[in-house]
Amino acid sequence: MKKLIEEVKKRIIDGGEITYEEALKFMGISEKDEEMLKFLFDAANIIREKFVGNKADLCTIMNAKSGRCSENCKYCAQSAHHKTGVEEYDLLDYDKILKRALEMERDGAHRFSLVTSGRGIDEQDFEKLLNIYKRLSMDTNLKICASHGIISYEQAVRLKEAGVCMYHHNVETSERFYESICSTHNYQDRIDTIKNVKKAGLDLCCGGIIGLGENIEDRVKMAFEIKGLGIKSIPINILNPIKGTPLENQEKVSALEALKTMAVYRLIIPDGYIRYAGGRIALGEMQNIGFKAGVNAALVGNYLTTIGNKIVEDVKMIKGEGFEV
Repeated sequence: MKKLIEEVKKRIIDGGEITYEEALKFMGISEKDEEMLKFLFDAANIIREKFVGNKADLCTIMNAKSGRCSENCKYCAQSAHHKTGVEEYDLLDYDKILKRALEMERDGAHRFSLVTSGRGIDEQDFEKLLNIYKRLSMDTNLKICASHGIISYEQAVRLKEAGVCMYHHNVETSERFYESICSTHNYQDRIDTIKNVKKAGLDLCCGGIIGLGENIEDRVKMAFEIKGLGIKSIPINILNPIKGTPLENQEKVSALEALKTMAVYRLIIPDGYIRYAGGRIALGEMQNIGFKAGVNAALVGNYLTTIGNKIVEDVKMIKGEGFEV
């Protein structure tokens, strides 16, 4: 296996690519084989240094509209189909949003994204959001991102005109497995939004969740599907099973399994931002290892419905691994 890892590493550095079959083999490395995992992590780290250097990208999100979502995604606390007790509220006013954005900027975040629950966004709230983004672009130095579900090309164009530079829309899992986690919309609906966003000239942040019950093949397929879409910001969430959702009793992904997945994603997309996202707090004291195994970006601060790390703690940890923030 060491010989294969070394061969793949050299091939990628020379401009080649890892194959699907090779990625599956690496995902099959046992958690008990610490030496082989370390070898894989080191290879991913070298590839990260080669293609994207030591600059870490830190983003933060704000839950600007919560709950009552019409979609039935099995993992989500905000779905109206599940009884999770999540806080519900309509679109927040600008003053609350600006206060949070300025706090995030002060603490060292580079990007700030508003996230709203729902399949998409209605016209009334969309107009309000456009005004909010225009004002945030003037009142902060942050790169402004957005996450509002399924949108049209016309909406994507207007978001860009309002100052948004990146849109976030995950595929969540592989095309094959998608129907197992949601039935109120399909995988193609997500791909259509991704194409609308790209056509409008916005950058795209697109990843998924590991631990939904998918198999290893699905996890690797998701990475190759994301690569095929030309995406360079890939957030990897680790499922945090939430009581009241259909996945509340789902077995959690181990820390080493998550880290191995991120390392393999680096080999598949060598020039991307492999981004720690929701659920990484489950890695505990092993979070820093990701930054030695291909990770070079992170969602920091609190998440949508769960608590994350404090930004200052993340910045200290990331700098400690030799990154510029």
